[in-house]
Amino acid sequence: MRVQSLTLAAAGVALLAPTTSPAVRPAAFQEPVAVRHEGDVRAADLLARVRDCDPVSRGRYATDDGLPATVPVCGTDEAVFWKADMDIDCDGRPGRRCNRRTDPLFSDATAYQQADGRQLSAERLPYIVVPTPSRIWDYRDSGVRGGSVAAVIYKDRVQYAVVGDVGPRDIIGEASYASAKALGIRPDPRGGGTASGVTYIVFKDSQVKPIEDHEAAVATGERLARLFVRGR
Repeated sequence: MRVQSLTLAAAGVALLAPTTSPAVRPAAFQEPVAVRHEGDVRAADLLARVRDCDPVSRGRYATDDGLPATVPVCGTDEAVFWKADMDIDCDGRPGRRCNRRTDPLFSDATAYQQADGRQLSAERLPYIVVPTPSRIWDYRDSGVRGGSVAAVIYKDRVQYAVVGDVGPRDIIGEASYASAKALGIRPDPRGGGTASGVTYIVFKDSQVKPIEDHEAAVATGERLARLFVRGR
């Protein structure tokens, strides 16, 4: 179950942005799911590099509101990573699938914006959500920022995304509608997502500019993923 997520204004002020939870599939949602694998780095090779956890967080996160905190953020020299569920972030610029009608907890703001100042489009841009900085973990201390590149892995599929939004300070495991759809995860903001099996790897000190350039995120992600699986 997703709870309200947080977005940050440019001045660093936290602002409440509600989100939704994976629940029962609504019969009205019939959109086919697109599945693709970006690049040639295999999911198995990436997962082999994150088999062991050296925690960088001071505590653990829950995957949903009301559940026990079981998920640490782990780190290597090159990346931070966590293994969790995927809730669907539909916030940002309204579209046909992400709006106040389709998502009762919709917010028209994301923590980071496009180069033209518009909010990100969860329908179009693969992005992930990081927790609001807290005593548990401050993503900025790990070389992560808006536009940082991530490899998101589900089953045998790899999708490259950027850090695009900020969520609750004690919950982890969330990505945009576009990220879920590309991985074959049901992207419905009311009842989509998956309860487990998603690995998020964020490459330290990486950044795509402009943040909405997905082709640049794929090229950068593929290059960094190759280095990561080689251990350098």
